[in-house]
Amino acid sequence: MADIDGSYECVVKSPLGDQKSTLTITSDGATFSGTNSGGMGSSEVSGTVDGNTISWKQQMTVPMPMTLDCTATIDGDALTGTVSVGAFGSFPMSGTRAA
Repeated sequence: MADIDGSYECVVKSPLGDQKSTLTITSDGATFSGTNSGGMGSSEVSGTVDGNTISWKQQMTVPMPMTLDCTATIDGDALTGTVSVGAFGSFPMSGTRAA
């Protein structure tokens, strides 16, 4: 089982500029839970784990109500993935595990 638990300093490259957040993950077999906190607020997250890949949906209210569809792969201390925002498209996400 991959060691994915921890906190990651993440950046999403969005049309509104770099969106920084801290994603905290606690896995339990095929699922995980945690939080994602950043300039747009903080929210509880939960989703699925497949090896070292996690997937989750996240509700945003700022700058407008929307659902983010997120997928990330963790390789050592590096996180890479995408955030899909419906009609707005998909944006790259990267992160590093916090010490």
